[in-house]
Amino acid sequence: MINKFVMPEVIFGHNSLHQVGESCIRLGAKNVLIVTDQGVMEAGWADVVEKSCKSAELSYTSFNEITTNPKDYEAELGANVYVENECDAIIGIGGGSAIDVAKAVAILVTNGGTISEYEGVDQIKKPLPPLIMAATTAGSGSEVSQFSVIVDSKKKKKMTIISKSLVPDIAIIDPLTLSTKHDHLTASTGLDVLTHAIESYVSVAATALTEVYSRNAIRLVSQYLRPSVASKLNKEAKEHMAMASLQAGLAFSNAILGAVHAMSHSVGGRYPMLHGDVNAVLLPHVMEFNLLAAPQKFCDIAELLGEHIGGLSVYEAGKKAIEHVKQLSLDIGAPQSLSEMGLEEKIIRELSCLALNDACMITNPRDIKEEDVERLFHQAL
Repeated sequence: MINKFVMPEVIFGHNSLHQVGESCIRLGAKNVLIVTDQGVMEAGWADVVEKSCKSAELSYTSFNEITTNPKDYEAELGANVYVENECDAIIGIGGGSAIDVAKAVAILVTNGGTISEYEGVDQIKKPLPPLIMAATTAGSGSEVSQFSVIVDSKKKKKMTIISKSLVPDIAIIDPLTLSTKHDHLTASTGLDVLTHAIESYVSVAATALTEVYSRNAIRLVSQYLRPSVASKLNKEAKEHMAMASLQAGLAFSNAILGAVHAMSHSVGGRYPMLHGDVNAVLLPHVMEFNLLAAPQKFCDIAELLGEHIGGLSVYEAGKKAIEHVKQLSLDIGAPQSLSEMGLEEKIIRELSCLALNDACMITNPRDIKEEDVERLFHQAL
């Protein structure tokens, strides 16, 4: 059996954000496009990147017209800025939204067309410009992954684009950037990390190479998400959550995900909800559904989460993992239902159909039908 594993060069540690400019120079860049968002700019992290570019004597242009659950037209606007300013590399700095747009911009400026043409697996034909991605949340893992998720604004659905071309050349993870995130965002992105780790661990595409990262990420989240939510100043918790996000990102980039993400993608295309919040609600319901297909792995997850499973059957231990995730979500104040976030029952059938056709559903460990997806949505409502 042959296993493949893709990843970028990784620079991890406090103040590593200052290495962005030098990283661009090493890739031969002279005139870069910085893709970011308003929140990152207000926190001052975009200023750090710009100063690093100045120190490296790089020309740069910034693009920050990005929203939560980024849209296709935002990527097109960014591509226009790249072309108009004759850029030759892209820096993405932010959470998943900014980094996913940065990747989409890279696709458009080298391959042309519209971003919807690249939905699915391996649709990118031409090489992309150099990509340097700097994460400012412990959440999406996009800075190391071969994913970009963009909303089709006309169809109101999230498009999942998967290609090894999207793996950045250099990923920079500076735990200090997490100190400016409020507790709700820290909780939301942290539960996204846990979802990445669990879904990649039980994925049918998981391998010995991915499982190491999935397991480490689960263990780190169980120990450090609560204290990270509790205090912006807890540097130890921030550093470990940044590492958990990195490792979960490496795992799911190679093992892909499952029903939670397929379903949350369908929700995110229609509602301006935080991706991590949707995952937080869906995760225990999907875990319960998938337990039948991978009881030993869910038993492992329970142990990694710190549950005492001595004397329990594998199946009973797996249920402990589900209960732990529910309690963790409660402890950090995450939403407990989709209805409290505004999801309407009348749209569930449409969302279920979209979810069933999402690329992430392919690697879910248990066979799933549209009526199963509908039932899970109703349980999460």
